[in-house]
Parts: sequence; structure tokens; C-alpha cells
Amino acid sequence: MLDANIKTQLKAYLEKITQPIEIVATLDTGAKSVELRELLQEIDGLSDKTSYREDADAQERKPSFQINRPGTDISVSFAGIPMGHEFTSLILALLQVGGHEIKLDAAVIEQIRNLPGDFVFETYFSLSCQNCPDVVQALNAMSVINPRIKHVAIDGALFQDEVQQRNIMSVPAVFLNGEMFHQGRASAEELLAKLDTGDNSARAEALNAKDEFDVLIVGGGPAGAAAAVYAARKGIRTGVLAERFGGQVLDTMSIENYISVVETNGPAFATALEQHVKAYDVDIMNLHRAKGIRREGKQVIVDVDGGAQLKAKSVILATGARWRELNVPGEQDYRNRGVAYCPHCDGPLFKGKDVAVVGGGNSGVEAAIDLAGLVKHVTLIEFGDALRADQVLQTKLRSLPNVSIIMQAQTTEVLGDGTKVVGLNYLDRATQEAKSLKLDGVFVQIGLVPNTEWLKDSDVGLSRHGEIEVDARGATSLAGVFAAGDVTTVPFKQIVIAAGEGAKAALSAFDYLIRSSADVEETVAEKVTA
Repeated sequence: MLDANIKTQLKAYLEKITQPIEIVATLDTGAKSVELRELLQEIDGLSDKTSYREDADAQERKPSFQINRPGTDISVSFAGIPMGHEFTSLILALLQVGGHEIKLDAAVIEQIRNLPGDFVFETYFSLSCQNCPDVVQALNAMSVINPRIKHVAIDGALFQDEVQQRNIMSVPAVFLNGEMFHQGRASAEELLAKLDTGDNSARAEALNAKDEFDVLIVGGGPAGAAAAVYAARKGIRTGVLAERFGGQVLDTMSIENYISVVETNGPAFATALEQHVKAYDVDIMNLHRAKGIRREGKQVIVDVDGGAQLKAKSVILATGARWRELNVPGEQDYRNRGVAYCPHCDGPLFKGKDVAVVGGGNSGVEAAIDLAGLVKHVTLIEFGDALRADQVLQTKLRSLPNVSIIMQAQTTEVLGDGTKVVGLNYLDRATQEAKSLKLDGVFVQIGLVPNTEWLKDSDVGLSRHGEIEVDARGATSLAGVFAAGDVTTVPFKQIVIAAGEGAKAALSAFDYLIRSSADVEETVAEKVTA
């Protein structure tokens, strides 16, 4: 099942195991059980610290398996065959149960270890989802640190009955003690914050206690990361405030246009960004959301959710953008219940069903092409009278037998039965006739909207589209405040452009600091000689 190259690499990883582990499989006579047995036996043969056995009663789901540390309560479980994006999750589970170091901050590990109570987590994933491994790996690590936390990662495509019974239409979907707990990407720190809901005043106090930054960067995507590196290299006090480090790139499947990097994926790229920033003396404040900005004298003040304030001589805004929503009735009601924004993550959950893709640009057409290989039928809905995607994509789309294209269609409502999506209403703009489609899912692919709602009452100028207005140097209308990336009026929203703009903003901020310092010194000198 594993090729020779992967076996060689995996064998090298398994040499890092310091404690014996036991792999216990629960199988039936199906083809997937045969595949899983082959995989687990191959893994067992690569290390003298592993053992393999089968127990038909160990778990309810078949095929499934546990990775146990004998003589302890430490265990990690998978239901299905964790290949694709989840193969890394399998490797990490083997290593961590086998005693290898878990790479989390010491304070986070201690907080996990001291969580009160018992927790049983179930995470439904799809093998094509790039966001799922973060959640699976986080909960696996937490279950190794604290044996009172139990976790099973479940391939939703393999256990369709459960997916339908629980009305799961978006992954990752996490259940805690049988109840929905979380949907979407999350780190261990984010999941921990949802579990440990004690007094958060300490987090605010920790931010308030920080000294003034020379440069404070708000946002941790490509623009923010580049700005942080360029600022830190100047030897000035640099901080990054981010809601989630990596930003929107975390939701990107494939990256093939970042010069010098032939191909990568969003999560891997985000990890590389964070590692590069951490190579410098940068204060990273993750899992925080800015809610306001103002200038007070010579300082720029950034207000943070929770009541904290950060002070800086200069600020770079790099809060990026997010998926644009339809803003029609029913969209929010059925979000993650048939309304989806990532075809790679959620597509496998709609196998054999009818779906629509709204949007005829590159992202919409690519989504329709990908979904056509999974679902029964795809209807592409385009507002204009022509598709806007590259011609090669249009040609591919029109060649597919299970794809329909509707032009000049304005989506007016997402229909549901109270539990899930059942259809979509649209206006035929050519005839002004109201029409409907029976559907099981709606994938929205209509572009991006800047994350600037928190700036609307500030002195930072915004365009009519809500983007931060910047000049050629990245300066905004508020003195000492610069901006970079997809959140600005820069015309092309690309990762490589965002990173370049972040570097430019950092250099501009450094220049501003030098000039501001010179102005102060000049004023003092004038007073002395007067």
C-alpha cells in the first residue's frame, strides 16, 4: 500500500519512538478493512517498538484502529484509513503516543493537562480537506497530554450514515460528548480556549502590560508575516497581533504561483510563514482580534477584544480578506448545513447529490470542475452574461457531462427544510422570471471582502468597497499607520503581491520612524539653541 520511498521515510520517523506502542485494529470483511489491515501491518513492520493485533470488539466503527501506549490510558483512535491530508496526522499520532515531544508551548501543555473533567471528542474529516488535519492533530495531541481526553477521527466519506444522521455538511466537524462543539479549522490553542472558559482577564492584562512597540502589525497572513520579518531585521521592537496566524491562506488548497516554490498548500505555507517570523525576535500575539485604532499624541493605540490596548509608534494593518457572502435569506441559516465555501473540504460530503456553485470566475469554475468528479450534478450560476474564468477552465467545464451552466442569474434565496439545504431561488435577469432549483448544497465562490469592519469608525480612510486606501508607500490617511495586502486598494489580490506589499509597508514604517525621530531631535536642538 505504501511505496518504497514513503516506507523509507516513515521508518526514519518511527526511529524517534521512545516507548512501545500497540496498534489495535477493528475490522470486518469489507474492502476498506482489507486496505487498512495492509497499511497497519506495513507500519508495524517498520519498527521494533510497535506491535499489531486485531480485536473485533475494540471499537464500534469498522474499519477503525487505536494507537495505544501499553500500561497507560493514552490512546488515539481513527475510524477509516487516514491517507491523503490525514497521513501526517497518523504519523504524528504514532510518534506522540510513542513518547516523542509534542510541539506546543509549555503553558498550553500545562493548561491541557489541568483541564477538569472528561472529554470524548469525535472529529469528522474528509481526506481532501486541508483544514481537517489541524483539528485532528490538535485533539490527538491533547488526548496524549491528558488521558481524560479521548478522541476518534472519522472519515466522513466512509461513514456516510453517521454523517447524514448528524446532518454534517461541512468538515472538520467536532462533537464533544455527543453534541456539536466546533466546525472549521482550529488550533490546539483555539480549541482549548473554547474548553477552558474561565476568567480571560489575565489575557487582557498580559497585553496591557506590554511595552510600546516600534512597529505593531495587525494580521498574520502573508502580508503581515513579510512585514514582521522586514521590520524585525531592522532591529526594532516588532509585534504581530493576529486572530489566526496564516490568515486566509489557511483556507487555500493549492499554491502554484509563489515564485521559487513550485507547489505547496495553504496550511504548509502558513506554517512556513510562522516559522520564518519566529526565527526573529517578534512578539506574536495569536488568537486576538483588533476592534479599533486611534492616534493619541505620538502613539497609535490598537484596541483589542477583551478590553486590552496595545501601544505603538507605528502600525501596519494587514487583516486580509475573507470569502464574500451572498447576503440572501437562508444563507446564514444553512451555513455548514448545505451552504459551503470550500469545495475541497466539503465536496466529499455531497457524493451522489445535486449541488450549485455560485460564481463564474476562476474559483467558481475550478470548484464546479472539482465537484463534478464527486457529486451527481453541478449547476454553475453566473450573474453576468459570460463566464469570467480562464478559457482553459471554461473549456474543461463545458466538456463535463454532469454540469449545467445558467447565465444572467441572480441568487435571491437559499431554501431549506429547517435542517439542511433543499434548493435555491434565483432571478432570470434576461426575462425577470423567478425560478428555483432543487439542490442538496450551495457552494459560494464570488470573490473576497476586506476585513475592515473594525475600522469604519476610525480615521483610516476606506474606499467604497471597504478597502483601506493606501498611497505608493503603503501609507494610510492616519499618520504612522500603514497597510498591506488584500485589505488594501492594491488592485491584484495574490499571495506573492501581498507578501511584497507587506515588505514595502515595513520599510515605509521604518522610514517613518527614522524621520519622526529626526524631527523630534531637530525640535529639541532648536529649543536648546534658542
